[in-house]
Amino acid sequence: MQAFLVSTGIVALAEIGDKTQLLSLVLAARFRKPWPIVLGIFVATVFNHALAGALGSWVTQALGPDLLRWVLGGSFIAMAIWMLIPDKIDEDEAGGKHRFGVFGATVIAFFLAEMGDKTQIATVMLAAEYNAWAAVVAGTTLGMIIANAPVVWFGDRLMRKVPIRAVHGVGAVVFLVLGVLALLK
Repeated sequence: MQAFLVSTGIVALAEIGDKTQLLSLVLAARFRKPWPIVLGIFVATVFNHALAGALGSWVTQALGPDLLRWVLGGSFIAMAIWMLIPDKIDEDEAGGKHRFGVFGATVIAFFLAEMGDKTQIATVMLAAEYNAWAAVVAGTTLGMIIANAPVVWFGDRLMRKVPIRAVHGVGAVVFLVLGVLALLK
């Protein structure tokens, strides 16, 4: 349960102001059909984070416990720094052709935008830390939905009221604490 809850919270925080959240806003403004967009985000996230979680589980088995501790500690601290760098979205990533429909365009655009993104990397690290693939993937997927579904439904109004810089600061502190704790184990 801890792996699930920590994964949900970390990814929900990390996603605020992230390029995939900006992509959610662009898709919502472009298509104005929230349910297929949210479903597309869910499907893309499940596939993307399942792969990331599998990589994290493999890393746990491939590295010894001492090396894993240092890699995870350093990675969490690096994520803390990365949280403080604002994301921007490329217009190409927002696209998706209409020929795939709203759902298909969302799945493709969101899956590609999430590749190498901080929430995907966080999923790898969390799966390695907790060695609980299903709980981490379920938690990170829920975190993505918690952060993105309101953006799809409420869009601009919500984004203007959330102090993204403060949320990124809290997320950075969480990652920093996790990194230090991993190093001290």
